[in-house]
Amino acid sequence: MGALSTVQIAGQGLSERQWASSPALAALASITPEELFQGAERLVVVAPHPDDEVLGCGGAMALARSSGMQVLVVSVTDGEAAYPSEPAWRPERLSQVRQRELVEALGRLDVAPASIVRMNVGDGRIGASVSQVADRLTDVLSPSDLVLVTYAHDGHPDHEACAQAAIQACAARGARLVQYPVWAWHWDGPASSVFLRHAVRMPLPANVLQAKCHAIEAFASQIGAVSPPVADPILPDWALARFQRPFEVFIP
Repeated sequence: MGALSTVQIAGQGLSERQWASSPALAALASITPEELFQGAERLVVVAPHPDDEVLGCGGAMALARSSGMQVLVVSVTDGEAAYPSEPAWRPERLSQVRQRELVEALGRLDVAPASIVRMNVGDGRIGASVSQVADRLTDVLSPSDLVLVTYAHDGHPDHEACAQAAIQACAARGARLVQYPVWAWHWDGPASSVFLRHAVRMPLPANVLQAKCHAIEAFASQIGAVSPPVADPILPDWALARFQRPFEVFIP
């Protein structure tokens, strides 16, 4: 995740307890990994910041790798602007730390460092570079790819700009696109959710969920397990709970 920069993303948002009691979430149609992948030759995950890909679809990446599918992660920014008020975590340092965390996290899902494409677009500035990001994605993609990207109405400008770029690139290359929510869990309403109307859920086997949670732990700077400490970690326990469920949600 990146810095909290929109009106919708404030406070602790909706609790996981509220979501767990949501009839709309419970009623989502269930799909298998085979149905999600639909014969794609490669899974391409587009993430605005290091950690978004693991939070939103770490289980899908682990399942893809266990089936022998190639996984490519496109890391659009380094997430270097996550802590603008922390003098010890200036962008230059945080960029390097988050790149290392991403390599470690993906390694725990059997995704090799060579399978990471780093775009180095400025954190918080994807919206001004949508066309350029779309062009670079177009160069990377093949028609046989399944592309996973953050939800187009996720409530964070970088997440939404990534979706715009991926939509353009997939249209240009004929690749199939599926979206995953990250910040929408924070602000959308369990009783009248907007994105759940079109979503599906994919159950995660216990070993896959364990691998995903282990991968999330690699993002120490975001969880707050770093020295010097950060006053307000991006991923405290109440936020992590949304991504430790035994399923993942996708918007085809």
